[in-house]
Amino acid sequence: MHPERIGPYLIDKRIGAGGMGNVYLGRHEKTGAIVAVKELPAALAREEGFVLRFNREIEAMRKLNCPNIVKFFDSGTDGDIPYYAMEYVDGENLTTRLRREKRIPWLEAIEISRQICAGLKHAHDAGVVHRDLKPSNLMLGKDGSVKITDFGVAQIFAADRLTSTGGSIGTAEFMSPEQVIGSRVDKRSDLYSLGAVLYTMIVGQPPFMGPTASDIMQKQRFGRFDPPKNYVPEIPPWLNDLVCQLLEKEPEKRPPDAFVTSKRLQEVINRVNHLNSRDKASIGDATRVDPDTEVDPISGTLVRDLLRLDGSGNDHAAAFTRALSNTWVILGTLCLVLSFASWLFWQLNHSSDPSDQDLSDKTEAERIVQLARKQLRAGNPRAALENLNAIQSVIKGDSQEKEVLKSIERLRRSIDKLSKSPDQIAFLERALARADELPAERRDEARQIYEGIISLYESDPHLETYVKTAKSRLEQDAKDK
Repeated sequence: MHPERIGPYLIDKRIGAGGMGNVYLGRHEKTGAIVAVKELPAALAREEGFVLRFNREIEAMRKLNCPNIVKFFDSGTDGDIPYYAMEYVDGENLTTRLRREKRIPWLEAIEISRQICAGLKHAHDAGVVHRDLKPSNLMLGKDGSVKITDFGVAQIFAADRLTSTGGSIGTAEFMSPEQVIGSRVDKRSDLYSLGAVLYTMIVGQPPFMGPTASDIMQKQRFGRFDPPKNYVPEIPPWLNDLVCQLLEKEPEKRPPDAFVTSKRLQEVINRVNHLNSRDKASIGDATRVDPDTEVDPISGTLVRDLLRLDGSGNDHAAAFTRALSNTWVILGTLCLVLSFASWLFWQLNHSSDPSDQDLSDKTEAERIVQLARKQLRAGNPRAALENLNAIQSVIKGDSQEKEVLKSIERLRRSIDKLSKSPDQIAFLERALARADELPAERRDEARQIYEGIISLYESDPHLETYVKTAKSRLEQDAKDK
């Protein structure tokens, strides 16, 4: 049952309920305005602490006027029951949406989060920290709008605090570590909660869960969560990094404010769009450009978006990432690396080893070592190593072949040193990671990367792990077709 009226509002039905009151759909008896009316239940209206908190919610909402925050209209008492009227949002809260759909596509999750950031920025600028940001306090309008509601536990800067240090207030799954221990909170606490909300939208569950609130709060303080990319590999790496930064235990490691967070979210979209546009352009690339063809200039907005990064050094990383997105760039670079390695092998061994002379004056052992060098220069290190191992086994212990054994060891060390080059290994790891991250619709490009790695490095036993990885990825892709 619901009351027929609250103050000047005729009540139609109850549309929500929580620890701090019931919310009803109402209509002003004179103006006909449709509103949402929240009242403090009679049982709580007799408790001074709850009345103070309800009044603080009203005070917080009076200070706010933003499209992404539910608008406050008026307040009063009906008998001894306090109430206030606010904007009615025709839609549902985020909790209802998640229960129905489990997860939200990452691009839509970004848009929802950007609107939350707009509301948080306005609240923080007005000196209000929400302290209980969670899916049930986020209304999704049918028109696509997102509005923050329920400031029942908000903290107003410079106001008397209603909770003492050592007490915690909020919802465990979305509570910042500093809230758990009752420390003073600021706008970065809301950003942690935003990170938990964004994580929940992407993954379908909060970063920390447990059988009791105390278990979850303990994890908020000391636990480690699995990055969202572990559950949803197709999300952009920049989005994964931002969510992890928002969920840092120490407030100073999070983004500084909601405005910067919003820009970072937009940057993710810009980067993805730019990569996609580069991929589309590469399909129609020609080796020659018609001088009479008019070329559209690059827009200033796009350039500004690419340069507007949150920290120094990101431009080079972004440029490198874009280069790796082109399959031909990867294969070309692999060829260059192999060519350089072959040339370096030749320089090291041809110039430094006196036994590298014409085969006519060589002993049988020297001839085989010379053959191994030629195989190495021809790009076949596996065959070279097989010959070196074989001849070493034959002449081991022969006092007349000491110099040849030294040549074998020098050549083997050169192979080991160059085959284990950190740059080479890092290059292969990046190439594999890039191929692994390509979505289902671009798996043909991924297969080209795997095939290129196999073709270039299959003969190198020191890189056998990476070749096996590439082969297993190809087999998995074939099964998934």
